[in-house]
Amino acid sequence: MPPHAFPRGGVLKRTLPLVLAGLAALSAACLAGAYPAAPGDVLAVLSRAAGLAVPAPADPALPTVVMELRLTRGLLAYGVGAALAVAGAAFQGVLRNPLADPFTLGVSGGSAFGAALSLTLGLGAALGSTLATPACALLGGGATLVAVLALSRLAGGLRRETVVLSGIVAATFLSALLSLVKALNEESVAGIVFWIMGGFQGKGRAELALFLPCLLLGLAGVGLFLRELDILLLGERQARQLGVAAGRSRLALLGAASLLTAGAVAVSGVIGFVGLIAPHACRRLYGGEHGSLVPQAALAGGALLCAADVLARVILPDGAELPVGVVTALLGGPFFCFLLLTGRGGRA
Repeated sequence: MPPHAFPRGGVLKRTLPLVLAGLAALSAACLAGAYPAAPGDVLAVLSRAAGLAVPAPADPALPTVVMELRLTRGLLAYGVGAALAVAGAAFQGVLRNPLADPFTLGVSGGSAFGAALSLTLGLGAALGSTLATPACALLGGGATLVAVLALSRLAGGLRRETVVLSGIVAATFLSALLSLVKALNEESVAGIVFWIMGGFQGKGRAELALFLPCLLLGLAGVGLFLRELDILLLGERQARQLGVAAGRSRLALLGAASLLTAGAVAVSGVIGFVGLIAPHACRRLYGGEHGSLVPQAALAGGALLCAADVLARVILPDGAELPVGVVTALLGGPFFCFLLLTGRGGRA
């Protein structure tokens, strides 16, 4: 285990800064946007929503803007960030690979391919639902996970080497299929590329409702195997000696982490670096025990992605937005290099 930069204090002392960072990011999400909103008016809207008897803001449209659009989008970004961070921590522990991330098993490639098929076939317009593309992305990610696990079993069992190699094969094959879809239908290329770059523009309660079951089930799945996650880091032999069924535990953790990944990619597109930065930063600050690392990574990942989405909304003039995946890459690349160069970020 790496040494701790922070002393091991109580849970509140270690998690309070992450909770406050998340609240600050959500507050900024409620304020950011082209529609003018004074901080006092936004606070009044949130207070009235919480049941407090405070005067209503003068602008009657503001409650809808804050509650229906900005807060919902901020909560979705926070949840996706938490999901990617927990998935990253789980993959790094199960595969004993510090560079593993939520996309290692090719689940993101499967989701991207499913979304590309939906956009190419125009399923959203045909079915009259904005959830057609996210649903196809979720199905694509799930099918990819099943294929990767089946290939790993055929190749000799759910050992970390076979799982990683099967994921690489799946990701490469799906990348080729995605290129083929784009080449055969040039009219859909712009929509596919924009979706793959990741973002929360136009996302609302429908996407949040689709994502929430994936988030809760995935978090519960990882949470039930936190002890096994620590033991798996010791290796197969030690795990057996400690009474842990390594194969079953690994399958459960991979399934839960992949569900988190597929759900996140389905509603936001492909957003990189969150699943690497949040677990590594928390591991360096607080230590590598998964019982504390996983919830702290969830809080850090949620705050990070929510803040990145705010930046994506305000960094360009005239109300234009950057894909949030671009922002996480611009922030995450230098930060991850810093972690690696200081010599501790690469230890799982």
